[in-house]
Amino acid sequence: MTGRRPIVLVTGASAGIGAAFARLYAGRGWDVVLTARRQPSLEALAAELGQGYGGRHHVVVADLGLEGGAQALIQTLGERGLVVDGLVNNAGYSMTNGFLASSPADQSAMIRLMLEAPVVLSRALVPAMVERGFGRVINVASLAGLMPATGGDTLYGPIKSFLIKASQGLHLEMRETGVHVTALCPGYTYSEFHDVNGSRDQVSSAYPPWMWMTAEAVAQAGIAGVEANRPRVVPGWRNRMLAVLPKLLPNAVALRIVGRHAQRLGRLNAC
Repeated sequence: MTGRRPIVLVTGASAGIGAAFARLYAGRGWDVVLTARRQPSLEALAAELGQGYGGRHHVVVADLGLEGGAQALIQTLGERGLVVDGLVNNAGYSMTNGFLASSPADQSAMIRLMLEAPVVLSRALVPAMVERGFGRVINVASLAGLMPATGGDTLYGPIKSFLIKASQGLHLEMRETGVHVTALCPGYTYSEFHDVNGSRDQVSSAYPPWMWMTAEAVAQAGIAGVEANRPRVVPGWRNRMLAVLPKLLPNAVALRIVGRHAQRLGRLNAC
């Protein structure tokens, strides 16, 4: 960098993995642009980062699930003169009430937030990173993107699979440019994720504590992975074991297993 602190944009920064990324990057001497829908949470985190780590941290309230939401965020960055050196595409959620029970409008918003926004933001911000010879992009995918899709939250896994593949493709394109691109694929993580989709009680009772990781541990793995320029990171050895299983099992067997998983969580009727 030439005489200025690097800046990282973190989407979905108000809590969980996004907030953990913000704290870790601030601790590494980066200024952070915090983006989410909840302004009070963002303002509180920006104040915390400034008091704890110094630097200038910026709040941009944005809803990336709205049509044109990502473009509006890019425009705001330009208006504020914020030069982004790192991008963490973290914003996301799942809908566990089933495909037919979810409205087309809600499904479109989910696709815009989790699939379209990472593509639009990367396409807008990466060219300048290449020009400067330095950049970091972390796309927060999921272990679900490496598994057969499950019923009940039918769109979530396929969206994350797309994000993994797109990250790997961009990683290959960015070779020798100084821009590192990594897909981060966490498993069960302590955050607000399961509170938002209403599945906290089900997943807490279905899975023991040893299957869970903290948001900070996940974010640390993501930063270590992108600094090493790894195309994909699965944090935690247990998650890495689970990621291998679908490759070893016949498709019909793997699909039956994830179907039982969805039944156990109350997302599918017993077959």
